[in-house]
Amino acid sequence: MSARSPGRAFDHSTASNRKSSVIAVDESKVEPLDGEPCSPHREGMSATPTILVFIDADACPVKDEVYKVAGRHGVKTIVVSNSYMQLPRDPRIERVVVGEGLDIADDYIAERARRGVVVITADIPLAARCIKAGADVIAPNGRAHTEQSIGLVLATRNLMDDLRSAGQITGGPRPFAPKDRSNFLSALDLAIVRLERAGLKPES
Repeated sequence: MSARSPGRAFDHSTASNRKSSVIAVDESKVEPLDGEPCSPHREGMSATPTILVFIDADACPVKDEVYKVAGRHGVKTIVVSNSYMQLPRDPRIERVVVGEGLDIADDYIAERARRGVVVITADIPLAARCIKAGADVIAPNGRAHTEQSIGLVLATRNLMDDLRSAGQITGGPRPFAPKDRSNFLSALDLAIVRLERAGLKPES
């Protein structure tokens, strides 16, 4: 066992009167395990990856759609946010509340991204990190990011940020539309079906 060194510690707690799990993440403490941060969802014991969905939940407009599709396939959903969120009473839906701070939720998700994981996020830099780790990434509008497309999307995002900073662009993204919700449902279902056809199964 390696000596204790700065890292992350996860304070797990489950409310007895609720079926959905609650994990509070304390970013100020240290609990390394053989040089690796402790993680309730980090793959390592099984040679075959399992299917798992992570939601970058702060301001995500399609959480209910994720619960619906993932639940139909028996897939566990991990809802990651900076603050407490009310969740359906379902043992397959788990809450992870990380500390306040820039990119803490993104880091939590990216460190657990791998083949078999489906990440739901509108954050392009997070999407790029997760794709690099082998995960599937779907935006709330139903756009599935890939290794072939994420580079251009990231470059465009950075350019738009520069233009906004310079005052040349003042508008934001278009409003979320009903068609986006429909596209998202189809994209998430397709991503999970592809993983199932590849022989992967939901995390138990």
